[in-house]
Amino acid sequence: MRIFIGITLPDDTKAHLAHIQKELKRSCADVKWVEPHNLHLTLKFIGEFETPGIENVKRILTDVTQRHNSFYAQVLSAGAFPSINCPRVVWMGIGKGAEYIQKIAAELETGLETIGIIAENKPFSAHITLGRVKSEKNKEGLVDSLQSLIEKTLTPPTHEFAVSKLTLFKSTLTSGGPVYETVCEAILKTT
Repeated sequence: MRIFIGITLPDDTKAHLAHIQKELKRSCADVKWVEPHNLHLTLKFIGEFETPGIENVKRILTDVTQRHNSFYAQVLSAGAFPSINCPRVVWMGIGKGAEYIQKIAAELETGLETIGIIAENKPFSAHITLGRVKSEKNKEGLVDSLQSLIEKTLTPPTHEFAVSKLTLFKSTLTSGGPVYETVCEAILKTT
C-alpha cells in the first residue's frame, strides 16, 4: 500500500488554490496540475508500506497529535522547486503556522524512524503542491506567471485555514491520476 501523512484542506482553501492554478495555466506550460479535490499539504511521504505495519503508523500519528493543539495556517506565496527560474514543482508556501507544521513533521519523522521508515535527507518545507512541470514547453511563460503571482501575494489578502487533524492517506496511482483515500484521521487537541 502506498501511503503518506498530510493535512487536508477545507473546500474554500481548495477553491482559492484552484483559482491560482487557473491563473498559472494561462502560461500554457507543460504542467501536470494537481486536481483541486486532491490538494493537500504533505507532512511525510512514506511510499510503499506493508499493510500489517499500518497500525504502527497510526499509533505514531495519534501520539504526535495528542501533543499538539489545533491551529491556523496561512497560504502565503507561490514558489517552485528547485527555484522560480528552473521550476520542476510549483507550490504555494505557508506563512503563519509554518513553524508549527515543521515541528509536527519533525516529530512524525522521528517517530516513524523507530519503525524503520527512513528519514528525509533534505529539510522539510511546508508547502502545497499545485503542479509538476513535465517539459520545457512554455517554461518562460510559467516563470513570468510565477513571478507576477509572487508580486501579487507579497501584500494581503492571504488565505487562512484551520488545521484540526492529520490524515493518513492511501494513494493509488491510476491512468487518470492519483486517487487518495483516508486510512485514518488523528485529531489535534482543541485549545
